[in-house]
Amino acid sequence: MLQLSFVNFKRGSYILIEGKSDTDRFYIIQSGQVQIAKQKEVVAEEEGNLLGPGDFLGVVACMAHHSQIETAVAVTDVVLIAVHYAQFPELIEKNTPIAMKIIYSFSRKMRYLDEALTRITLKRNIETDISHLFTIGEYYLRMSKFELALYAYYHYLKEKPDGQYAETARKRFMAIKSTGVKAPIEMLEPDTKQMVRVYNRESMVFCECQSGAELYIIQKGRVKISKIVDNSEVLLAVLREGDMFGEMALLENKPRSATAITAAEECQLLAVNRQNFNQMVTTQPQLIARLTTTLADRIWAMYKQLANTLIPVPIEKMYDMLSIQLEKLRIQPGAGKQHTFLFGPPELAKMCSIPKEQVAQAIAEFLMTPIVRSTDDSIIITDTLELSKQTAYFKKMQEIEQARKQARANEPTYRGKPIR
Repeated sequence: MLQLSFVNFKRGSYILIEGKSDTDRFYIIQSGQVQIAKQKEVVAEEEGNLLGPGDFLGVVACMAHHSQIETAVAVTDVVLIAVHYAQFPELIEKNTPIAMKIIYSFSRKMRYLDEALTRITLKRNIETDISHLFTIGEYYLRMSKFELALYAYYHYLKEKPDGQYAETARKRFMAIKSTGVKAPIEMLEPDTKQMVRVYNRESMVFCECQSGAELYIIQKGRVKISKIVDNSEVLLAVLREGDMFGEMALLENKPRSATAITAAEECQLLAVNRQNFNQMVTTQPQLIARLTTTLADRIWAMYKQLANTLIPVPIEKMYDMLSIQLEKLRIQPGAGKQHTFLFGPPELAKMCSIPKEQVAQAIAEFLMTPIVRSTDDSIIITDTLELSKQTAYFKKMQEIEQARKQARANEPTYRGKPIR
């Protein structure tokens, strides 16, 4: 039987503290109000910073097993229901509406944060126009990745058979096929009744702006998640066996917000449609708990990436981003402990949104660091503890500089000059 405990906090009490690792439980507010805040508030919370009965606290950090991403203070006397991490699968079984409320709130928050990250890092809004499928096809055609181009053209024509670029897309599609490039229908239109699907290397699973109603679980291989922005491909993530992706389109019935392409090896995926998902909610609570953990992990990473955008110095941004990736992978830093990231310095610079005119210098400075080695498509850190220490030092110096600026701003002045 599911037994939940009640916890009381007096007005003014700290319930959660940002950065702390007390993440074995989360809370549901039964009564009272709670104020949440972040050290670096890059974007306003979609639902606001004042929470009330029925709202959740600490659920992202708890489900992701990461440090707290916000501080929570009781505005009034509050009564909270504490839910331990191990109790979540049982909560799904015994109180499915609450569990589903968490999952759907995570999905909305992810899309909101994804839109914010796209605006801030890529200097543009998320593409929702179906015509972007044609743009993606054009990009992969220029890159001589013909199967990927075929996929994008095909789905543009499926969505917009009489669209502005339809005639050109048909000509491109037929021209590519005439060169002998194969486009089997199972690649362009997978059988939705087949849950287990095998994809060849560098095959398109789905395309940005394409409609979709399935999420995927990687059973074998790797999948790259990317966007096409300003005629270049921006790598967002490299997912591995056991990872899930594509959940936002399934949960919200909205177009895909990014493109998924298998990496340089054959890939086996488990495809879950809406009907399968609804059945799993009641029959496989452990799988739904895993989905919740996946969503929480991504939200946590998005908040960290948003904070990274506020770091002014490129080399400091790069160190911070690598430290985020280590924590995301739950890798404990250690003296002399080596780790290889499966992306190169140019991709790291893109992840950090370093301006194009600063990229070359930033990469050169980064590669001069003693603990860094690299190849075209990987970065090797020879001492992860040193990386962690250096990142912490940079953060401390940023805080000191911010405090100095705040102190100068608060100084009394006379005719524009500080009074000392």
